[in-house]
Amino acid sequence: MTAALRRRAADDRARWLIKGAEIAGPGGHPVADILLGGEIIEAIGTGLGGAGARVLDAGGLVALPGLVDLHTHLREPGREDAETVETGTRAAALGGYTAVHAMANTDPVADTAGVAEQVWRLGRAAGYCDVQPVGAVTVGLAGTRLAELGTMADSAARVRVFSDDGRCVADPLLMRRALEYVKAFDGVIAQHAQDPRLTEGAQLNEGEMSGRLGLAGWPAVAEEAIIARDCLLAAHVGSALHVCHVSTAGSAEIIRWAKSKGWPVTAEVTPHHLLLTDELAVGYDPIFKVNPPLRTPADVAELRRALADGTIDCVATDHAPHPVEAKETEWSEAAFGMIGLETAVRAVQRAMVDTGMLDWPGVADRMAVRPARIGRLAGHGTPVAADQPANLTLYDPAAPAEKVAPGASKSRNTPFAGMELPGRVVATFLRGTPTVLDGKLT
Repeated sequence: MTAALRRRAADDRARWLIKGAEIAGPGGHPVADILLGGEIIEAIGTGLGGAGARVLDAGGLVALPGLVDLHTHLREPGREDAETVETGTRAAALGGYTAVHAMANTDPVADTAGVAEQVWRLGRAAGYCDVQPVGAVTVGLAGTRLAELGTMADSAARVRVFSDDGRCVADPLLMRRALEYVKAFDGVIAQHAQDPRLTEGAQLNEGEMSGRLGLAGWPAVAEEAIIARDCLLAAHVGSALHVCHVSTAGSAEIIRWAKSKGWPVTAEVTPHHLLLTDELAVGYDPIFKVNPPLRTPADVAELRRALADGTIDCVATDHAPHPVEAKETEWSEAAFGMIGLETAVRAVQRAMVDTGMLDWPGVADRMAVRPARIGRLAGHGTPVAADQPANLTLYDPAAPAEKVAPGASKSRNTPFAGMELPGRVVATFLRGTPTVLDGKLT
């Protein structure tokens, strides 16, 4: 179904009666029926009826708030060979997402209100999920002068998160000024924590594996030093800092310390950093080349613990599509990055739920509630409850593990290709209208 037809279906205000779902939310996860009436959840209860409603048997399924991704690269404008807003949001819907934050490193860079609004309007036209643009912190991501933060915030796109992701805001004075500027409108600076001098030519986590493979090492301290500095700056300014794709045990410890002080710091971790290690690079397959790099088993264990105890607030995909030629080359020449929208919740099930470290209400919190709150995204991350927006995901955790296959993204650079992951997204509802039904796009 095209976006236009999908909007027409929404205008018909079709009602859906979801029978017998396990609702993941605060206070437990009771089994109940969910009646969707247009764009809101009309009722929650047992034995619900709905005259004229379409019925969906959700026995054995978990009902989650529609997932929210704080960190998605949609590549449009400029790199439509890798991804477009439409293909990226199709992948997002199949992964259970009802909203994504589109990063600024497009071509041209989203450092003006005009480019931010273009991305926002492309998302509205596609219709598979809401697209919230992330504005660049600096002009052209060059790290020398601030971008038009205020005009992006005042634009139709209502930008609230700003990041030079892919590059670190390395200048401490510029970082301080950015934090000061966004404080006026409750904005957030999302930092790509990578000291550029400490990572010149770096290819793989600095350690035993990089030594064995002869690849330039990427030290953990290059991430941790920037995080420590920026936590101090956020405390000094009293403004919100969000740390992108945390990858080391030391980083988690610094964030834990900052939070113990009550400082306004939040953080995310990717599914691939929760599940994969640098040992996968042993065959020099660039599919495993990513920024920040895959780390050690000890780092993975600590990242899982930090996500479980809330030190790390949320899971974000850092979905980074690339054309085939950018990945199918020698390691040193290959692009950094992995795609992950369609596999994120399945990877989290394997890393966190099946290991007993999170339950499904915890997944709802880390993959919907907190990212929506951090991203200042109204209408998303709300409980599956009466009178709330009808953005929700139905997930089957008991679906047998299946090998990951190519999906809706234009790119194929998934590190999980051929790996078996459990679970299945059965349906995704955006404001009461299914974008995915029975695991397929509608």
